Amino acid sequence: MANVAVYNMEGKEVGTIELSDAVFGAKINEHLVHMAVLQQLANKRQGTQKAKTRAEVRGGGRKPWRQKGTGHARQGSTRAPQWTHGGVVFAPTPRDYSFKLNKKEKRAALKAALTSRVTENKFVVLDELKFDEIKTKRFVEVMNNLKLRRALVVLNDMDINVIKSASNVPWVKTAQTNELNVYDVLKYETVIVTKDAVKTIEEVYA
Repeated sequence: MANVAVYNMEGKEVGTIELSDAVFGAKINEHLVHMAVLQQLANKRQGTQKAKTRAEVRGGGRKPWRQKGTGHARQGSTRAPQWTHGGVVFAPTPRDYSFKLNKKEKRAALKAALTSRVTENKFVVLDELKFDEIKTKRFVEVMNNLKLRRALVVLNDMDINVIKSASNVPWVKTAQTNELNVYDVLKYETVIVTKDAVKTIEEVYA
């Protein structure tokens, strides 16, 4: 089991915590992690790109001139792709880019991402993170005490004071344990987790 230091909001070390190898000591499968990130980005795509084919463009119902004897090339419609204002050849249509991963694959990818953060010493545990009021300045002070930037802050519950205090800090994102995903874990330089959140993650993913 990996031992990680536990810090308070003043940035001082107040103890250590043992992390479960079942979650934070998992095998790192890079391909699985890559697929999990790819799936999350693909599922976010709107897929609303659209252009009209010759069948959808308004007009062009009449043959512009007779088939033979004019000296022009034969034409069947003024909305054929080679005409100005004509339809688009193989026009893009709205589509769904999403695909599925098995639950076991998703869990394994998340464990691998968390394990990589622990092995790279980019996993910070706080004894607690609580504010009496919504105060962005106070939240930034805590980050400065920990000497951290670009962090994902994982909370055990919906703490409105913490979430709203962090909402105006562009280099920080807050998430609850049930919102944890591979993309966010890897996107931010450091993962900050409260002790309660660590226990919940171990219970859910072990």
